[in-house]
Order: sequence, then structure tokens, then C-alpha cells
Amino acid sequence: MNQAAGAQTITRAIRALKLISLHSHTGMRLVDLAQEMQLQRPTAHRVLKALISEGMLIQDAATRRYTLGPLVFELGLASAHQFNLRDIAAPILEELADSTGDTSFLFVRSGNDAVCLSRVQGKYPIQTPAVPVGSRQPLGVSAGGLALLSSLGDLEVSQVLDAVAPRLSVYGNLDAEEVRRQCARAQKAGYALIANRAVPGVRGLGLPVQNSAGTAVAALTVAATQTRMTEKRVAEILPFLSKAAQELTRLLRQ
Repeated sequence: MNQAAGAQTITRAIRALKLISLHSHTGMRLVDLAQEMQLQRPTAHRVLKALISEGMLIQDAATRRYTLGPLVFELGLASAHQFNLRDIAAPILEELADSTGDTSFLFVRSGNDAVCLSRVQGKYPIQTPAVPVGSRQPLGVSAGGLALLSSLGDLEVSQVLDAVAPRLSVYGNLDAEEVRRQCARAQKAGYALIANRAVPGVRGLGLPVQNSAGTAVAALTVAATQTRMTEKRVAEILPFLSKAAQELTRLLRQ
């Protein structure tokens, strides 16, 4: 491959990723992508196949639609320092902890894990055991991880669960099917709520934070002891958490 052809291939791959990111929730068909890029279908298919092999895209076996793959999230995490996600979220996290009185967290996705990027303790006398900044757990275990997982399509949820299944049993004998049920409940309710998994005796409430493409790139959570985090308490906290997630989403989209 000569230099010009190589540059053209890279340009096509980047254009394909940009187009598919605009359809991150529904995915994109080969025929539509080829038409948008003004390419013959075999040429477009070769580009997509190469992106799949590198983990940049995945294809739903049932719908045949293409969506962003796990490597996109990892690259986003690697470049997060350039966009000061922690700094941008800091005042929002402080306000959330102050408003609720409970410990508030910022999580990001790293491959099949959720990583705690930041935390702020509230002023309520009894706080949850601190999850260390930088700690990671499989997606679906913590409220942040569950919020991130529930924002994915069915195919990617299954792929994540297949990958993390061997690691789940240490979290209160959790298994992939239970995480799948929790994920379905979160999708139906519009928020993630999980107890006694990431930290024994602790219940967490989480919401995803989206970028301009509508992709969940982070999650905000509030955690408290199970005795404090009652259903009534969840209803009280949810408006504060929703406001915080909306504000961080707005800032990331600017």
C-alpha cells in the first residue's frame, strides 16, 4: 500500500467512526454508511471489518448494525486528562455531596471495568466505607458501573458480561444473570440502584453522563448505608443526582 492509499484508508476509518458515533444508540447499517461515505459496499465493508478487528466497532449479530466498540472507551479514558474531566466534575460532585449529605462518586469506563475517578464525602455523620480513587470493578457491580453498563446496547452488554463473569462471584456471590437482571431494571427505571455488591452493607444510586454523541462516558453516583438508603431516600436523592448528571453532560457537550 502506498503512502497516499494508506492515508486515504485512515481518513475513511475516521469518517466511519464519526458517522457511527452519531448513531450510537441505534447503530448504523452498512448500506447507509456506504451511501453517506460515497463508497462501494465492499470497500466500506473492508473498512468496518478492520475497525471491528481492532475493537473500535462491534456488529450486532441480529440487526447487523455497527456501533462503537470497547477500545473507543479506553482511548477516551486515556485522553481524559486532556479534557480535565475530574476538574470539570469537581464542583458538581461537591454540590451533590453537600446537597445529599452522602458520599458522591465519579466513575469512568475502562474496558470492561468501572474506575473510580473521584469522590467527595458528605456531611452526614455515618458515611460509607471509602472506595479508593483509582479502584476498579467489573461493569455492573457498583452503581456507577451499572449505570454505564445499562447505557449500552444488548449485544455489548452480553459481550461485557461474558468477559467479566469469572470475576463476579467475589462480589456477594454475584453472577452474570443477576447483573443482567439488574441492568434490565436500571434501563426500565432510568437509573441504576444496587446494594451490597461493590461494598458490603452499602447501597448506591447512579446515573450515566453522556457526551455530544450521546455516548455514556462517565457516571455519577451517591452511596449510603443500606439502612439510610431507603426507597424514600432514593426518591429524595434522585432529583439532585439527575441535576448533577445533566449539568456535567451539558459541560461535556460544550
